[in-house]
Amino acid sequence: MLKKPFCLNSNFSDQKVFQALTLLKSYLASNPTILSSSLENQLIPSFDLLSNVLKSNKKIISALKRHPRLLNYNPNDVLLVNINILVDNGVNECHIASTVCSKPSTLTVSPIKFKSVVQEAKEMGFDPCKGMFMVAIYALGSMAKPTLKRKFEAFKKFTWSDEEISEAFRRYPSFIRLSVDNLMVTMDFLVNKMGCSPSFIAKRPRLLLMSMEKKIVPRFLFAWDLLSKGVIKNINLHALLETSEHLFIEKFVNCYKPEEASRMLKLYHEKLDLSKNLRMDGYKLQHL
Repeated sequence: MLKKPFCLNSNFSDQKVFQALTLLKSYLASNPTILSSSLENQLIPSFDLLSNVLKSNKKIISALKRHPRLLNYNPNDVLLVNINILVDNGVNECHIASTVCSKPSTLTVSPIKFKSVVQEAKEMGFDPCKGMFMVAIYALGSMAKPTLKRKFEAFKKFTWSDEEISEAFRRYPSFIRLSVDNLMVTMDFLVNKMGCSPSFIAKRPRLLLMSMEKKIVPRFLFAWDLLSKGVIKNINLHALLETSEHLFIEKFVNCYKPEEASRMLKLYHEKLDLSKNLRMDGYKLQHL
């Protein structure tokens, strides 16, 4: 765990200053506005905080690439306060560091909002000691409450209960960051075209993040052709959608003799090409 309270150093060694200046030199091109910031009062303290949390310049650079304005925030007013809110709530150091590196914008919201989001995540059943807690913080903090409520309400059109909505969110919070239109068009296809039950999707919310064009639609059309021709007797939705491209090809194409496998692969590529021409009308896909 990070020591509590987490704090900034007031004295910086020559080595620390040199490291900060070296990193800032490579960072100037993407964010020239930092030249207007105080080196002593903001830039070096920000670098020191990131260094203490991330432990390596490589990870600091990674964080800055994802959020170029990260050093523009006063560390004492935003980053430090939000990190200590997490520490207060028992979040592990590794989970904090991982979020700062991969999703730094999570920690740049106002501390008042951030504290509220942390409390909301806890009330929704997320454990601060587990990595999914920070995923929930990222999802909840990226939108206003009315927007989140509107997305949750949209799922009720597909008969999801409040319990199923909560279960889906707890399993994989990131799906809720998609637009209502994208969520609904995917739900409509999974339920009304593929015959998935809403409860099946609620237990597998990652499905809602899959590409309609590159994965869901072409695989379904391919499997439906095989089913209608009697090549397969049923469609295993787990094997169809929840496997990598390599495993999908192995299971549905390469399982046949070479000549037949070649025809299967051609058919699959035809379905991929067809799926590129999808058009969304309201919450539905046209021409399918």
